[in-house]
Amino acid sequence: MVPAQQLINKFSEFIVTPAIFLIFTAGFFLFVWGLVQFLWNLDEGSHEEGKSHMRWGIIGMFVMVTVYGIIALISNTFDLGIGPDGSYNPDVSRAADITYPGYFIK
Repeated sequence: MVPAQQLINKFSEFIVTPAIFLIFTAGFFLFVWGLVQFLWNLDEGSHEEGKSHMRWGIIGMFVMVTVYGIIALISNTFDLGIGPDGSYNPDVSRAADITYPGYFIK
């Protein structure tokens, strides 16, 4: 059980958590780029592309904050052991109480 827990910890630490932050950062930079485009084209009157980038940047950041919140909500509701830093420490104390019927083991 320990190797599986270590594998999940490493997967969460090196894949899931950085992906969430990377996508959030991309949304933030898309918002800032849209703001720059909006202000740059303010005199010309064609600032729709900047508005679109800002809108999608805000939507991307909102989605990633919502995903992070849903993961935290599910973890806290079902006591899955996922910490705020992405670490995974499940409660496996009941695994020793599992007994198998004799006909499954040969």
